[in-house]
Amino acid sequence: MNIAILGTGNVGQTIGSKLIAVGHSVRIGSRTATNEKAAAWVKSAGERASAGTFADAAAFGEILFNCIGGMVTLDALRMAGAANLSGKILIDVSNPLDFSKGFPPTLSVCNTDSIGEQIQREFPDALVVKTLNTTNCKIMVEPTLLTGDHDLFMSGNDAGAKATVREMLESWGWKTIIDLGDITTARGTEQLLPIWVRLMGALGTANFNFHIVKA
Repeated sequence: MNIAILGTGNVGQTIGSKLIAVGHSVRIGSRTATNEKAAAWVKSAGERASAGTFADAAAFGEILFNCIGGMVTLDALRMAGAANLSGKILIDVSNPLDFSKGFPPTLSVCNTDSIGEQIQREFPDALVVKTLNTTNCKIMVEPTLLTGDHDLFMSGNDAGAKATVREMLESWGWKTIIDLGDITTARGTEQLLPIWVRLMGALGTANFNFHIVKA
């Protein structure tokens, strides 16, 4: 399958490398076709890797991963082009982290909205699935790095899109993926980030995850 990664940071590169490893062709997208980080990743990732602009990547991908910072996500997706997103699954990994006042970050949107909802409103023909945004990118692609049970969350309006994403993530080793409901439930997972950041400080590592236990 041809898959697009929007964003050249650690999250995008880590997910892109995982997709290459399991047999997909991946095009990583950025604002320019000459992005140095993208070029370096392509060189290291092999013949099934390529790079281009956001629009190039979005046109290439049958499924897209949004790995761009939440505060600039909509601008990047506008550059990718609504026509290139139409009818495609868009897996939103972003979080609305605002570092303008330093660390720890605040949330640029919360309570009554979410980045996931903003994407779905602006691009109504895209099949937005919010997931993977509550854990470190190393754990995203290799959940067995953690011992014991731990969970992912998923939000989205389209049941078929969520089923496709679930199948992909289960093939990576995820055992428990909790479907929270429609895209409005992305508010909950995005609002986990303040506690996630503080847990990282308390634990001294980013390699941890949440596990939900019920009676």
